[in-house]
Amino acid sequence: MVTTTPQEPVYVIGAGPGGLAVAATLRARGVRAVVLEKSGSVGASWRGHYDRLRLHTTRRLSGLPGLRIPRAYGRWVARADVVRYLEAYAEKHELDVVTGVEVHRIEPAGNGTGSWTLHASGGRRLTGRAVVVATGHNHTPAVPAWPGLDGYEGELIHAREYRNPEPYAGKDVLVVGVGNTGAEIAADLAGGGAARVRLAVRTVPHIVRRTTAGWPAQRTGILVRRLPAPLVDRLGAGMARFAAPDLAAHGLPRPDTGIATRARAGAVPVQDVGLVDAVRSGKVEVVAAVEALDGAEVVLADGTRIAPDVVIAATGYRRALEPLVGHLGVLDDRGRPVRRGPRHTPGLHFVGFANPISGMLREISMEAERIARRIARMKCPESARHPE
Repeated sequence: MVTTTPQEPVYVIGAGPGGLAVAATLRARGVRAVVLEKSGSVGASWRGHYDRLRLHTTRRLSGLPGLRIPRAYGRWVARADVVRYLEAYAEKHELDVVTGVEVHRIEPAGNGTGSWTLHASGGRRLTGRAVVVATGHNHTPAVPAWPGLDGYEGELIHAREYRNPEPYAGKDVLVVGVGNTGAEIAADLAGGGAARVRLAVRTVPHIVRRTTAGWPAQRTGILVRRLPAPLVDRLGAGMARFAAPDLAAHGLPRPDTGIATRARAGAVPVQDVGLVDAVRSGKVEVVAAVEALDGAEVVLADGTRIAPDVVIAATGYRRALEPLVGHLGVLDDRGRPVRRGPRHTPGLHFVGFANPISGMLREISMEAERIARRIARMKCPESARHPE
């Protein structure tokens, strides 16, 4: 059934931290926002992460607008508590969250009002005065197209499927990728009973301590966020000499690219939550990058062939925005939203697609406030039509 309402809603796609923060800030400005979530609950991505995960940012600097994270959750908030917080956030702000609805495509409504049409599951066509895409930085698991992948005879999973080390007790495990996820999973396995843990590294990461003398790395990231990258690179190199261990003898030399230059290209530093000790003690062995898969063997870049019981690909995610908005010309050549310039489209906004060294949740909170201000200033169409 089609009904007419005095004001088109703003549709927010995704009920993770970004989507909830935008909906709350819009509601605080008197703007009706409807959050569409394809899963059955808020915080679906956080529900699917591995058990030992904690925020790499402090509790005080990670709360979303309008609700602090409870002190009882500690300084480094656990995954399960993040989920509890997001549930409480949606309840406190009385957000209109509709679950079980997946949006497939967004396009201008073509009615002369600047509205947008969303094509969603079940044949729904929804019209909104604005759309906020909050589908997440880590949307679709990505596995490299290694030669021999289709015929690989061993067990291979993406890190998204990893929960805890219990199923891997006594096994030989190869973790591929040394971002924060790969580093934590390798350390988790090393302390959880795996017989052997190897970590395949293609690009050596910057490894930083989560805190130094009580000072969190996040606060340093905030202080240098606006400084020129070459300056931050030099400062970071100086700090690393006394604050970060030299693991060159264990296969992890210091990177030859500066920390800010790397971060602005999308590779944030790895926070040490156990990897350094595991590498130093030999519980995690650093090996060359994976080049190919051959039968039941993994071929490494240095020519070594190994046959682990399990390969865990901590090889990142795709934003997967192309089906949704790729036809609108608002993505760059890496599939990232274009924030400014000729390809920016009024009424279409993105939140949660940056991962700065100052903290993703902090960035989301600031983005949400900016988006809500822009949308609140928009002229509302006189009427709107949307299916119930």
